[in-house]
Amino acid sequence: MPWSRTMGSFLIGLAAWLPCAAAADTMPLTAAERRAVVEALGQTLEANYVFPDKAKTISATLRSRLDNGDYDDAASKAALADELTRDLIAASNDLHFFVGVDPAFVADYAAKKDPLLSVAIRDRERREEARDNFGFTDLRILEGNVAYVGLSHFADPELGYDAAASAMRFIENSDAVIYDLRYNNGGALEMAQLLASQLFRGDKDQELFDYYYSEDGKRIARGQWVLPALPAKRLTGKPVYILTASTSFSAAEWFAYSLQKLGRATLVGERTAGGAHPVDRKPVGRDFFVQVPIGQIMDPVDHVDFEGQGVAPDHAVASADALIVAHRLALADIAGADPAKQTDIDWLAPTLATPAEVRPADMKAIAGRYEGRRIDIVDGKLLYTWRDRFRLQLASLGGDLFAIEGVRDFRFRILRKAGRVAALQRINRDGTTIDYARLD
Repeated sequence: MPWSRTMGSFLIGLAAWLPCAAAADTMPLTAAERRAVVEALGQTLEANYVFPDKAKTISATLRSRLDNGDYDDAASKAALADELTRDLIAASNDLHFFVGVDPAFVADYAAKKDPLLSVAIRDRERREEARDNFGFTDLRILEGNVAYVGLSHFADPELGYDAAASAMRFIENSDAVIYDLRYNNGGALEMAQLLASQLFRGDKDQELFDYYYSEDGKRIARGQWVLPALPAKRLTGKPVYILTASTSFSAAEWFAYSLQKLGRATLVGERTAGGAHPVDRKPVGRDFFVQVPIGQIMDPVDHVDFEGQGVAPDHAVASADALIVAHRLALADIAGADPAKQTDIDWLAPTLATPAEVRPADMKAIAGRYEGRRIDIVDGKLLYTWRDRFRLQLASLGGDLFAIEGVRDFRFRILRKAGRVAALQRINRDGTTIDYARLD
């Protein structure tokens, strides 16, 4: 994904998680070249860093380290970029800072001033984003009509609008929605705005984000509000859960933080990374670039942010367990809103328990022939076969209860008599049962 703010798209994320567009130049650097890079970097910081006074102090620190010979061992451009990144983060305590070597980016940055070249660059960016499906990694409807949206990053909505619209239409008939941002490293705040707008009424003004930023010495103030027109039905009043982890960063954190502050979403998982500042990617000389924090974003309620602290979840659980916990909570919300659905929720409860392991001895006792069907042990798993051609795996739901792969409307219970397996009982969703006697 691109890391510059282009065509009105405001990107916030962690560039260090993504490879540079061009391989780092390993040609030796002269002392004069190192000084030129440090001087250009200082000027870029002073023109764009969100805290102008700090920018001067940081620039002076970099120049001092240069004068002290601290960068003399940085023989290549890549090595110098790494040392400058470490020093910027140490001086600012802001994980957004990143210095890289990417001559292609520098060339593109200049080329975007040419309308024809700018269109070609934009087309290339669109193709690159399409390979990642514009950040939409997983769309599902979970048991109980709970929508699940997995997002690796927030793409520029100008590029990813069609993908976002399709995702929004896919979830529009759900009774609850879970957004998985556990491994989301940020991106375009405008995409967060678009997705968040589906959760609110469109006929009432509602601010989502309030921020300002610097651009080449100019200060620009902006606010982002719920959009009045959307490509899908709104999920107004539907329960919303957001999964978080220590790897949730920047725009992902803002999506979670603002919706939490507005009382529109419940966060499940771990405290996020704490990168609140929006960034832009600026050229430094002919070969280097710096990802620099250029502004501050504030939530629409208390007008604060979470820089360096992260966003605390409402339900603190290990990130690996967050989905199953959020699914349970969503089902409880659905049943609370419509008691008629409680029977379905009760049916689903065993499937949301911690998966149980079946001991080899128990597998051996269960395996065998039953009326019209059989159970075998294959590669350490129980395989259910009927009519000698249909085969599905069994998964333990705890005790003698088993789910059947891909089957939602019935499950099996092992019936025992005098300590021995006597029958396989089919339990239908409506509560009726059918017993299949053990034949061997």
